[in-house]
Amino acid sequence: MSKPNRPPRPQAVLTVLSSEWISPSTVRLVAGGEGFSVLNLNEFTDAYVKLVFVKPELGLTPPYDEAALREQLAPEDLPVRRTYTLRWVDRVNEQVAIDFVVHGDEGIAAPWARAAQPGDRFVASGAGGAYAPDPAADWHLFIGDESALPAIAAALEALPADARGLAYLQVGEESGRYEITGPHGIHQQWITGGGDQSSLLSEAVAAGPWPEGRVQVFAHGEREAMKAVRAVLKEREVPREDLSLSGYWAFGRTEDRFQAEKREPIGQILV
Repeated sequence: MSKPNRPPRPQAVLTVLSSEWISPSTVRLVAGGEGFSVLNLNEFTDAYVKLVFVKPELGLTPPYDEAALREQLAPEDLPVRRTYTLRWVDRVNEQVAIDFVVHGDEGIAAPWARAAQPGDRFVASGAGGAYAPDPAADWHLFIGDESALPAIAAALEALPADARGLAYLQVGEESGRYEITGPHGIHQQWITGGGDQSSLLSEAVAAGPWPEGRVQVFAHGEREAMKAVRAVLKEREVPREDLSLSGYWAFGRTEDRFQAEKREPIGQILV
């Protein structure tokens, strides 16, 4: 029996308002426009959207009739989706900010973001998300690489001023660091190293302090790194209900392959 077709996701057509390099490898785009009202926003600090990209040479104008395009285009020309966290949402001015990590010409979204100019239009759908800091936790633990920094930064900004805890933040190079503000009681430890160095975060957590009391954990980043982090947290007996942990990407994989592998044993992180 075939599965019913899912209804098309609403497409928010947003306009780039500004572009700012917050580090040599991270560009922040602020966007808004009439499409803002189409976004299904939420109160999670890890809120994310799916950005829809098409080949510029096709001359398509958003929003895209993806059902029709599947009938008309070759598979290699179909729109592709890439997942990005909303760094912040300004509901009053109807704007969102998205941070893109740019490493040369790799990928689809990052090169587009590097070249984006005010007035450029793009499509986003969502938002998803599942985590927000629990003010009742005794302390907070944040673990992530460059892909998780926007969500961690948003969470730190949402914490009360007297919150305490630890944040382990990994960047590929020292120049990738940028200022992330948060409560003084949250100690930030920056770790440098990229590529397939999947043990750096777990080693830092294992060697670091472990305050007493109930901890709420937000741990997201490269898949194999998160598997190693999960092993450390299991040793610390962190309850599942106090843990938000997943892989945002996988070394050597495109997002399309990464998403497909979530249904396979290699892509699963048992939490």
